[in-house]
Amino acid sequence: MQAVHFGAGNIGRGFIGALLYQAGYHTTFVDVNDAVIRELNDRGQYDVVLAAEHSETLTVKNVSGINSVTNPDDVVAAIAGADVITTAVGPNILPAISELIAKGLRERLETSEQPLNIMACENMVGGSTVLRENVLGHLSESDQKACADLFGFPDAAVDRIVPNQTNADMLQVSVEPYYEWVVEQTAIKGVKPSIDGITYVDDLKPYIERKLFTVNTGHAVTAYIGHSMGYATIYEAMQDEAIQATIEGALQESGEALIRTYGFDREAHQDYIEKIIKRFMNPHISDEVTRVGRGPIRKLGPGDRLIRPASLYIDLTGEAPVYLAKTIATALSYRNEDDEEAVKLQEMVAEQGYEKALQSISGLEAGHPLIDAVMNEIEP
Repeated sequence: MQAVHFGAGNIGRGFIGALLYQAGYHTTFVDVNDAVIRELNDRGQYDVVLAAEHSETLTVKNVSGINSVTNPDDVVAAIAGADVITTAVGPNILPAISELIAKGLRERLETSEQPLNIMACENMVGGSTVLRENVLGHLSESDQKACADLFGFPDAAVDRIVPNQTNADMLQVSVEPYYEWVVEQTAIKGVKPSIDGITYVDDLKPYIERKLFTVNTGHAVTAYIGHSMGYATIYEAMQDEAIQATIEGALQESGEALIRTYGFDREAHQDYIEKIIKRFMNPHISDEVTRVGRGPIRKLGPGDRLIRPASLYIDLTGEAPVYLAKTIATALSYRNEDDEEAVKLQEMVAEQGYEKALQSISGLEAGHPLIDAVMNEIEP
């Protein structure tokens, strides 16, 4: 079986690539990093280290790579012969890979009638849907119709902490033992890909938002509050009792919104929260707060990990969140000269003030109770 995976970074190799190998696929990684692609082709394998007290190493074999800049025709041919396609490139890169995927699908239409599923495994809501829209934009009307019949773009929710790292072996990647990969089966074309580790569900949205408003919200709380208090890593920040109280409070607020929206069992969701917090305290998988906090404008967007659960909380309880509002205020004040979005955010704040900047980024209307709650947390 042949898999084509876009993105040969740590998440691609350490998470998706590892599960594809264990499911019996030969995985062709597509990336622009020529050094990584050469190593994949030279060695045909790499190690994934499970970062825990009793560490284990999985050697991922049956892999190769294609540089999409220098060898785009090879990518097109790989797509034409693939049994499954996955991505882990980051939300902002999905449009950039869509034209090449469209060319591959067009080639496939001429050579095969086998259905194919393309799963965007990104840290976002509706990643495969976004990719599909971009891919269709590069196809003719007739090709679009043919693609709709044969090619599925099932949305996915993925969760595995893969920290920023530098290893002597450039292909080795360290990941936490825990992972979750949930796929919306109603969008599958043909036979569901047989990959141990995927959970297929009919309605993905509850799982996406549970992950986004627990794991990503919790990570954002730790990163922005931790950075404001001078901590360098998530693990260091999680040793601070004040931060522990803030993350617990924020996840209770986002959890209340999730429970009331989707009917999650209250006790089971509390167990999920506690599991997530325990993951953040893993000393073997510590991440830099600046990496986790990277891209504050996107993370303060209307449907993302801070504004969406805080708004839902207000709508469903009639009360303003305390801990989420504090985190949003801290994120608005986030400064990092090495982060392009953080620099732009502070430029917006300097030009418009905190309140107008928040309205612009979050999509909240003037007078929204969340705006008032956040402004009360901004230090004068």
